[in-house]
Amino acid sequence: MAKRSLHDRLRRIFRRSPRVNVLRLEGAIGSRGRFQKGISLESLEDAIDRAFSGSRLKAVALVVNSPGGSPAQSALVHDRIRALADEKDVPVVAFVQDAAASGGYWLACAGDEIYALTSSIVGSIGVVSSGFGFVDAIAKLGIERRIHTAGESKAILDPFEPERVEDVERLKALQGEMHDLFKNHVKARRGDRLNDIDDNLFSGAFWTGEEGRRRGLVDGIGDVRQVMRGRFGEHVRLRGVKSKGGGMLSRLIPGSRLAGAVAGEIETRALWARFGL
Repeated sequence: MAKRSLHDRLRRIFRRSPRVNVLRLEGAIGSRGRFQKGISLESLEDAIDRAFSGSRLKAVALVVNSPGGSPAQSALVHDRIRALADEKDVPVVAFVQDAAASGGYWLACAGDEIYALTSSIVGSIGVVSSGFGFVDAIAKLGIERRIHTAGESKAILDPFEPERVEDVERLKALQGEMHDLFKNHVKARRGDRLNDIDDNLFSGAFWTGEEGRRRGLVDGIGDVRQVMRGRFGEHVRLRGVKSKGGGMLSRLIPGSRLAGAVAGEIETRALWARFGL
């Protein structure tokens, strides 16, 4: 009888416990192909909605682990989280694992507060475009490049043609505009918590979690369980919210996604490799 009574008491404590929904934002940002989902509003929309639902909800925790990717998807996911946070009046706390870099840091800024581990990577507030030039290679192979366009800028920065100064200047102007958007976003979200705002902070450089804390990019050091228990008590319930997985076709016919998965993995590894991860 005593044992059952203790069990009942524990159940009552559990039912009354404050709850924190945990939403994981993991991987490269943007579509990774037909059968391989990255972080995007399409893949996370349902999970974001569910993260802000339920009784006794005290906060939403974002666990961010991303090297960056699509600026547009970074903004879409961030804005949906902030819209629901304001609508439901629920605080959002972001937690960085391996990295919240570039677009990953844009996502972390959805948090009213940001925590990281001492060894996390944060920052990389910049814009990058990369590619290859094959002009000499195709010349050695005796290959003639043929391309026809309607619109003089339609084939800008074609990797099989020599770079033109005016094309690079146009790309630089576009990058500068996007960089300004990124900087303004960080300033708006972090406000006077940022320290030593200078060119270096927005140079694309990245730092450890501890150095990020000193610079004001994060608010403190800690993981989701440690911080949430310290804030809401040891009985706080951390409830994971899962995003939608791959479709039935990708599960039934694994060979159909092999090429896309390999290409996506190579691209993702290149993003992580920039940070030594």
